[in-house]
Amino acid sequence: MTFAQAVTDRTRRLQTRLCVGLDPRLSEYRDLDALRSHTLDVLEATAPFAACVKPQLAFFEALGLPGFTLLEEVCAQARTLGLPVLLDGKRGDIGTTAAAYAQGWLAGAHAGDALTVNPFLGFATLTPFVEAARANAGAVFVLVKTSNPGQDDLQGEGISERVAAEIARLNAQEAGDGYASVGAVVGATHPGDLARFRAAMPRALLLLPGLGAQGARAADLAPAFHSDGTGALASASRAVQYAAGLDVVAGREAARTLRDELNAALAQA
Repeated sequence: MTFAQAVTDRTRRLQTRLCVGLDPRLSEYRDLDALRSHTLDVLEATAPFAACVKPQLAFFEALGLPGFTLLEEVCAQARTLGLPVLLDGKRGDIGTTAAAYAQGWLAGAHAGDALTVNPFLGFATLTPFVEAARANAGAVFVLVKTSNPGQDDLQGEGISERVAAEIARLNAQEAGDGYASVGAVVGATHPGDLARFRAAMPRALLLLPGLGAQGARAADLAPAFHSDGTGALASASRAVQYAAGLDVVAGREAARTLRDELNAALAQA
């Protein structure tokens, strides 16, 4: 299955729209061994409530070589658990550099099934990422309207809408009528914009970051989904991995609660 098909299958089969983020922060642990064990334990404990897992590359990169080793372990364990892997790297560059990023993160030894990408160097810079995703049955998630408060500095005045139109154009190139390989990042912190972006990109999976620590609420996210309850992934990281310090059981219950809150929001809608 493609990434989009695998995520949609888990959404329907397990009734979950939750994307569990993994942000292993060394400052939270006594040493690297404790960080590794806790990260893998959280992944396993939350898998039944997740449609996919989203390792944040920055935290793995900050650990140096042990971080890349751990990332490969995370990806391998996720696949054993049947969880699609969405790497949050927000990569973007020109020419051969973009192609190298695409090869490394969508086809390499520690590649994910999907990758977040930055379009603000120009739409042509997306091409190597989209081609790699399509060649490997993966996906890219293009930044459209991010969850941070300062996003409007560069994403306002119609810029987000232009990016959304390009995503819709790229997806129209793919055969079929299901979800295509180019998704979109639209912050869960912008609930008033979700219906508009859902309509603008009908074949794009939407990644909705911002649940938990950034203040977004599951109850506000129903407009991001199609009427059958598919089409979006709501992401929570700190609110799950560090729900109560390093308590893995608390992280599992936080994931369960967020899954249930998302389902309740859709049921009410």
